[in-house]
Amino acid sequence: MISIEKKTAIIKDNQKSKTDTGSSAVQVAIDSERIKELTEHLKVNKKDFMARRGLLSLVGKRRRLLKYIADKDSQAYLDLIKKLGIRR
Repeated sequence: MISIEKKTAIIKDNQKSKTDTGSSAVQVAIDSERIKELTEHLKVNKKDFMARRGLLSLVGKRRRLLKYIADKDSQAYLDLIKKLGIRR
C-alpha cells in the first residue's frame, strides 16, 4: 500500500492545476507506483496469487488509461511515459 505522503508527492508532481487530483495522468502515476510496490512484494512472496491478480488488474487499468491519454493527446502521452519510465 502506498503511503499518504508518497501519494501526495506523486499528485503534486503530475497535477495540471492546484485542484487536479484525479486526472488521467495523476491516476497513471499513482498506479505506476503501486505496480512497482506490488512487483517488489511478489519478488519476495512468489506464491501470493491474490497480489498477482491485483497486479494484473492494475496493469490493465494503467494500460487503458494510457490508451485514453494517447487517443486524446499524443504529445502528453509521450511526455508522461518518458517522465514515468514506462515502455511504449
